[in-house]
This record gives sequence, C-alpha cells and structure tokens, in this order.
Amino acid sequence: MLQPPDSQKSQSPSNPYTPSKTVSVPVEQATIGRSVVIKGEVSGTESLYVDGRIEGTVNFAEHRVTIGRNGSVAANISAREVVILGKVQGNIQCSDRLDIRSEGALTGDVVTQRISVEDGAILKGSVQVRAVEHNKSQAQKQA
Repeated sequence: MLQPPDSQKSQSPSNPYTPSKTVSVPVEQATIGRSVVIKGEVSGTESLYVDGRIEGTVNFAEHRVTIGRNGSVAANISAREVVILGKVQGNIQCSDRLDIRSEGALTGDVVTQRISVEDGAILKGSVQVRAVEHNKSQAQKQA
C-alpha cells in the first residue's frame, strides 16, 4: 500500500546492477613480447613492460619499466619506477622507487629514493637510497 511518489521512482536506476561509470585515464604501456630481442637503446614517453630480452640501455625517465617473469634485461635502466619480476643485469637509476618481487633477480648497482625487496628476491650490488629532492628544496627556501 505504501509506495513512493513518482518523483522518487525516477531517481532510482532502472537496473540496480548497472555499474557506475568511472572516468579514468587509460594507462599507455608499450609491451615487448616474449619472442622479441632488442639490442641497442630503448627509450620512450610511456610505461614499458618487458617480457622479452633487451641488451643495451633503457631510458624511460618519467615512467615505469616493468620486467615481466619471462623478461631478461642486460642493460642500464633509468626510469621513474622499476618493477622486476624477471632477470636484470645492469645498473638501475630510479627517480621514485625500485620494486624487486619474490621471483625477480637484479645484479647491478641501484640509486633510488625508495626500494622494496620481497622475500625470495635476489639483489647483488650496491644500493644508494637518496632523500626526496623536493624536500631539500623546501628546506633551502626556509633557511
């Protein structure tokens, strides 16, 4: 007997299971497949996922480089963020963070602001953790 007025009926969705639309920016990511071998310099302005092999240098200064489980990299890597699930031989320079997952292996020196090494991961080399640069500039402004 009690029914909501017509104005309330129009506000409820016709299908209660329809997901709400969210606006998100699509993540642009280049992928190097399992069978691909690259020798030389690899650089770009989007994130990179490596499941193949790279020999040389990798430079993605403002983006993420992910070495997949099947990935093998014999190169120096420079990126904002590096995630290692495969094998890397070379030095890594991150402006933000390095993440070595449990199945990942790195042989080389690291310079980063943040680092995460999971149990089971292999890391052979030196690690230099630097303070966040914008904190230094704020301290100089206050002085």
